[in-house]
Amino acid sequence: MTPTAPLAGIIMGSDSDLGIMQTAADMLQQFGIAFELTVVSAHRTPQRMFDYARSARGRGLKVIIAGAGGAAHLPGMVAAITPIPVIGVPIKSSNSIDGWDSVLSILQMPNGVPVATVALNAAKNAGILAAQIIGAFDATVGDRVAAYKTQLENEVQHKVEGLRANWPNAFDK
Repeated sequence: MTPTAPLAGIIMGSDSDLGIMQTAADMLQQFGIAFELTVVSAHRTPQRMFDYARSARGRGLKVIIAGAGGAAHLPGMVAAITPIPVIGVPIKSSNSIDGWDSVLSILQMPNGVPVATVALNAAKNAGILAAQIIGAFDATVGDRVAAYKTQLENEVQHKVEGLRANWPNAFDK
């Protein structure tokens, strides 16, 4: 059996980021999206980063999720090289300023080099956003994302019904 070619790439500046980035991988798996995952450091392996970003589109990737802490240059540098969408995940590292350095580094990109930025350590949202990007052009993935959104709605509705059962004055419209 031949494995499916990856549609998404998940990269991180260090393997210490894997605990956070795993949730992006989990979401892509949940949506049935083939992906690749590796370490690419903007500062320690700049040529590897360049080669990865330059070859991404030709290898069939549709989106890259890039997680980085501290100076967090990886998402922006990858976005500067590749024409495909890049989703940046700022990661709170042990030597950061409560993660604000990562957030601002990824968020403050110059015009012409956009990076979709999720919240600090929010790799799960990055996985969902990647699925939405792919699902915009792949009906099967789009249907899975729609079902996920319905599931979220149903979970909240179940909680509303629980409130109604215990609190007669709960808003029920």
